Amino acid sequence: MLSRLVIVSANALKGSSPLGAGLVQVSRCLHASPQSLSPVAPLPEKGGKVRHGIIPEELFQLLYPKTGVTGPYMLGTGLILYMLSKEIYVINHETFAAASIGAVIIYGIKKFGPSVAAFADKLNEDKVAKAQEVKDSAMTSLTQAIEDEKKEQWRVEGRSMLFDAKRNNVAMLLETNYRERIHMVTNEVKKRLDYQVALQDLQRRMAQEHMVNWVEKNVVSSITPQQEKESIAKCITDLKALAKTTQAKVAV
Repeated sequence: MLSRLVIVSANALKGSSPLGAGLVQVSRCLHASPQSLSPVAPLPEKGGKVRHGIIPEELFQLLYPKTGVTGPYMLGTGLILYMLSKEIYVINHETFAAASIGAVIIYGIKKFGPSVAAFADKLNEDKVAKAQEVKDSAMTSLTQAIEDEKKEQWRVEGRSMLFDAKRNNVAMLLETNYRERIHMVTNEVKKRLDYQVALQDLQRRMAQEHMVNWVEKNVVSSITPQQEKESIAKCITDLKALAKTTQAKVAV
């Protein structure tokens, strides 16, 4: 019976404010059907309006078109009188105790409710701020990780160009080494050829000197003392004639 009452109330208040949404959610929870897993609208953070602390405003709005403004009050008064007249509920000492406790509770709620609510709201705001801070930190770290990943992908894309440059550098080094070795071989061959040329020049010069010395020795040995005296006298005569010619040129 209670579940049927909830279902009827939920269907009646389905198009109303947050209370209707709450009753619909309760009715869905009472029935284990596949619809219980369907997405529902999020519940509001604050409850709807109430009258006298506990009576929802939707109830007055529901009865207003049929009963007028005093309808809900007459309905509540009639139900109380009916329960008392039929002795469904009997007034005893527990009733006065419950009324006293209820009055104390209402007074405490009216007196300390706003400060407690503000304190609870402050705690909730602190928790939300901490959660937001953690979220922002996580978002920042994830954003940085994404940027780093994009940078690494960009580096990977440029890896082929880097490898090409390294291949070119290696090829240039090999070519340089090859040319250096060719130059070294050329220098070594040139040195050996220069050595052979110098050796041949030395042999030729030594042969010439030996020939000159041999010819000079033979010539000197073939000259007699008389020929030597005549050669010396002729040289002296030639020198004197040359001196006279030089003096004549100077005098002119």
